Amino acid sequence: HVQLVESGGGSVQAGGSLRLSCAPSGVMISTCDVAWFRQAPGKDREFVAGMKWSGVTTAYADAVKDRLIISKDNVKKTVNLQMDSLKPDDTAVYYCAANPSRSSYIVRGEDEYDYWGQGTQVTVSS
Repeated sequence: HVQLVESGGGSVQAGGSLRLSCAPSGVMISTCDVAWFRQAPGKDREFVAGMKWSGVTTAYADAVKDRLIISKDNVKKTVNLQMDSLKPDDTAVYYCAANPSRSSYIVRGEDEYDYWGQGTQVTVSS
């Protein structure tokens, strides 16, 4: 029984910051790819950032590169997303996702992740 629980969402003004966290349970996270996706109203769910827990590389959507940083906490076993210089276009529900690694690269497709959190709302006002 796998669960991913997101936290840290909220409302900020443009230029502000938020820190999202994802707490997985029921899965050996060290063997997984982990990622953040987001979905805005009327839009498809899109890949935001991803990493292999036990790897060294990360991947980002062009729209968030250099503003949003994915990281892990080896003690708390959480996946984090530090969000800086937020823009109104960042407004969305953010989802944590994970799957046992199946390739050497970081997958970006929604259908390639087995486990999902319920999401946390991020709202950025202008």
